[in-house]
Amino acid sequence: MKKMLIHASGTVDARKDNGRGIAVRSKAAEFLSTLRKDGVQTGAAVKQFCDAYGVTQETFTRLTGFSQRAVANWALGQKPSASTERRLAELKRLFAALAQLVAKEAIGPWLKEPNPAFDGSTPLQVIERGEADRLWRMIYELESGEPG
Repeated sequence: MKKMLIHASGTVDARKDNGRGIAVRSKAAEFLSTLRKDGVQTGAAVKQFCDAYGVTQETFTRLTGFSQRAVANWALGQKPSASTERRLAELKRLFAALAQLVAKEAIGPWLKEPNPAFDGSTPLQVIERGEADRLWRMIYELESGEPG
């Protein structure tokens, strides 16, 4: 029998009876708790992202497309909504893919440099326009060796 406990912090703890009357934590609950720890839900996560990729909080705000106030609230530990978390996870995935090609700390400065591959726009401008797929295509072409 499964029991779901939802804590005040929003974490979910799913336990099931192992047949001996002892509740054991399910794999799903362990996975969810890992996401809660690793997701962009705390101020430490925002700061870690910015530090890891050489990005300022102002640039992070532009990358996310959210207000300065929202980003400042996340930096203070406020939890973003589920839909916002998905968008932030996608940004994190894009940066992880870029980090496979270049040093992490070089990504921040690269974002602000005009790039001929983007018709003279900076990668940051491309992301702000909602054209992150152009960066994904660039990543694919560099990884596969296939020209566009």
